[in-house]
Amino acid sequence: MLHGLPPLAPFRPRLLSDLRGYNRDKLTRDIGAGATVGIVALPLAMAFAIASGLKPEAGLWTAIIAGFLISALGGTSMQIGGPAGAFIVIVYGIVERYGVANLLIATASAGVLLFLLGLFRLGTLVRYVPVSVVIGFTNGIAVLIAMSQVRDLLGLEIEKMPGSFFGQIKALGQHIESFNPYALALGGLCVLGLFVWPRLWAVDSQFRRQLAAIETHDKVSAIKATSRLPGPVVALVTLTLLAWALSLPVETIGTRFNGIPQGLPVFELPDFSWETVRLLVTPTLTIALLGAIESLLCARVADQLGDAPKHDPNQELMAQGIANSVVPFFGGMPATGTIARTVTNIRSGAASPVAGIVHAATLALVVLVAAPLAFHIPLAVLAGVLLFVAWNMGEWREFGRLRQFSNHYRLMLLSTFFVTIVFDLTVAVELGLVLAVVLFVRRQSEIFRAEPVARTEQQATYKLYGSLFFGAVAKIDPIVAEVERSLTPVNVMLDASHMISLDTTGLDALEQLHKAVHKRGGQLGIVGLHAQPRSLIERSGFAERLSTCQ
Repeated sequence: MLHGLPPLAPFRPRLLSDLRGYNRDKLTRDIGAGATVGIVALPLAMAFAIASGLKPEAGLWTAIIAGFLISALGGTSMQIGGPAGAFIVIVYGIVERYGVANLLIATASAGVLLFLLGLFRLGTLVRYVPVSVVIGFTNGIAVLIAMSQVRDLLGLEIEKMPGSFFGQIKALGQHIESFNPYALALGGLCVLGLFVWPRLWAVDSQFRRQLAAIETHDKVSAIKATSRLPGPVVALVTLTLLAWALSLPVETIGTRFNGIPQGLPVFELPDFSWETVRLLVTPTLTIALLGAIESLLCARVADQLGDAPKHDPNQELMAQGIANSVVPFFGGMPATGTIARTVTNIRSGAASPVAGIVHAATLALVVLVAAPLAFHIPLAVLAGVLLFVAWNMGEWREFGRLRQFSNHYRLMLLSTFFVTIVFDLTVAVELGLVLAVVLFVRRQSEIFRAEPVARTEQQATYKLYGSLFFGAVAKIDPIVAEVERSLTPVNVMLDASHMISLDTTGLDALEQLHKAVHKRGGQLGIVGLHAQPRSLIERSGFAERLSTCQ
């Protein structure tokens, strides 16, 4: 360890501690939960990749490789990693602007950055991003995801969708005459089914209790098994069979991508150069920032829903970094923690990170055995799945609750939301953070007060409240102006018993006050100092020039 620097974070995957006392019951729970999540991840991984401008196998192998590494090396017990909807807009923009090869370099570079963030114990810094900024860009991304799926939902014949929001609207309007009613019907049925399926599950739960009362065990088991089937998988299978049986004229994975290769991915090094890395600084930072925020938010959700020990943010970032450094060499896309699959994992009874490893193994088995079956999957169905994901992803109720919050909160949320849609996520987050800092400074400056307490011909006493820092020094100016207007010597006494902190700009304001008082033949004293202001005043030598400093 270098002198003066904090120690590096230890590399301690949660899997190692969770395997202590591991038993058959936990293994059974993990296998069941992992298999369930693996099936849920199948349509999502393909849909995320296609929507990002990549081939479906890129999403599948990202879910397999990154899912395994994040579970095996991460700092949580329940989190499931893989491709996420939040990355769709970012990845699509990078592919359109820089190409797939440069996406792989940016992803690998972001992985290195994520690992370093965890190694240097910077995982907790992500929590400093205001919740209004997170909600703003999350809702903005959800809108962009929904917009990107309109082409496949309507079956429009558009060779390549633009990356910008208004460009997409223009392209959709120009090709609306190629509308395919069969695609819309499949996509609409998919969305409707995904909304109805969980409610059918609730009805089945009540029906099972009634059947159990009359001891119909076989029927109860059958209904329970059916209700546990994930909605996206049910929609994918039933609507694919429907489209195939009726020979509906809709675009499928096979017609656009020639299906999914049945076999292991090939390890391949992208064309790497430091000049390319320099040009990809912005995409790299965007992927790293979004990956860190999404994974740690997901980990916090897992902490709230599960009964496992709280997550280790630094270990989680190191695992995310390793995963994102590895998947590009197998043609993968950026990965992070995924809230929907993590919640499914917890509700399916997962006991440890072994469930995430089983989830990756389940996906790999499906890809290696049943890849040819994906040839017939309609893209309109995958669009329906992503529209459902976008709806669930957004915190839409927050718009209705805006009137309950301050103007500062509204400004940060709405500005981040609209800038995400109109420009991009990087600009939105930068703007949100700048606004957060500016508004925080303004709020803190409003808290500081310098109130007159007593005044005689020879002395004026003021009481200081709050923090005297660069944003509040203007409130010392009236005292200085009053001293300068005085025709006789005036002593000034400052009661700092309610001043909680002082920075160098605030110290400079006090020194200007001292000069004004001294110029008029008076003296300046400060009493009631707390530890931090006292330390700064003494270290600067200002205490020696004061008549009273205590």
